[in-house]
Amino acid sequence: METNKASIDIENMTILAVDDMKSMRLTMRKMLRHLNIGKTLKFAENGREGMSILESAPADLVILDWRMPFMNGTQMLEHIRKDKALRDIPVIMVSAEAEKDIVLEVAETEIDGYLLKPLTLNALDTKIRMVVDRVNHPDPATVLINEARSFEEAGDLDSAIEKTKQALNFKPSASRLLRRLGLLYAKACRPEMAEKCLQKAAAVNLQDANTRQILGEMYIKKNDLKKAARYYLEVLSLTRRFSEEAILLGERLLAAGQTYPAIQIFSKVLSEPKKNSALKERIVDICLAFDEFEYAKELLETIIHEFPSKYDLIFKTARIYIAIENFEKALELFLDLERAQPSRMEVKLEIAKIYYHFDKVYQADAYLNKILQKDPENKEALALRKAI
Repeated sequence: METNKASIDIENMTILAVDDMKSMRLTMRKMLRHLNIGKTLKFAENGREGMSILESAPADLVILDWRMPFMNGTQMLEHIRKDKALRDIPVIMVSAEAEKDIVLEVAETEIDGYLLKPLTLNALDTKIRMVVDRVNHPDPATVLINEARSFEEAGDLDSAIEKTKQALNFKPSASRLLRRLGLLYAKACRPEMAEKCLQKAAAVNLQDANTRQILGEMYIKKNDLKKAARYYLEVLSLTRRFSEEAILLGERLLAAGQTYPAIQIFSKVLSEPKKNSALKERIVDICLAFDEFEYAKELLETIIHEFPSKYDLIFKTARIYIAIENFEKALELFLDLERAQPSRMEVKLEIAKIYYHFDKVYQADAYLNKILQKDPENKEALALRKAI
């Protein structure tokens, strides 16, 4: 099992601070020097550069900005925790954001501390000392968790489960511990116990997005899409980190004929305040693939309202109106589109078809003449002319 690690000397430790703002890096240096914390101070501009520094020489503490280019703070943290040589380094996350998504994101990852900008000397001093003290004097639950991890890596899942259960005796309502236990049971091919532990983790922590996402995936594998949708809707109420997985679930729900929960999920994904027409268009195409016309039409109309010159989307909306047999509205859109793009023969053909549907033969024939003047071999136009 793991041997005891040397204690961190707060005055002589090595600190890596990662922040894309030069002014913030200089401020951090001044503050740490003033506090007499850390003998060796290293700095990086982004997570990618920070990982390169850590891989060449690990630090005793990482102070990590959340918002950075190339590799943000959460992504770097994930890389650290997945690296066996680096995973036990304590990490303090710093952010100027107080948004719910960010707080949840760091709370649900293996983070040791969290600070909001603008930093103060007192806050930085207090947080670093608290984190270092926890590392130097781990509580019994942490000791047991580390032992469980060692057993798991050695392939002794029964011992890992037992150690995790012992840790839970000290922290019975810790959702991350319950989640760990659930994942161990899943790894040990004990799905009922895994499900039970994960459900309890979700119940004791209403902000635990990770556990809910794991449960959602578990129910997808069991083809219980109704339960999967329930958990993913809860996830999307907490964070948008799992939007891609939610969209794929929505697609599966449509394929299974479960339209209502699919639309609930799509609506939740799209409920961000910022406009995202590309995502809306993607969901429109998913809906159309399964003949879900009403929701697709609703989304298209919101996009067209925002971007009235997206003529291809107007064309697609008009085709939806034909599919739901609202020919009057389809004709209105096609006529508007023809005025904006008079050279589009496919628009003229659709207008001719609608006029023919309404038994307005002369109007239909007039549009067919326009098409055949430009394209005498147009098969659809010729077929319609023959029908007339």
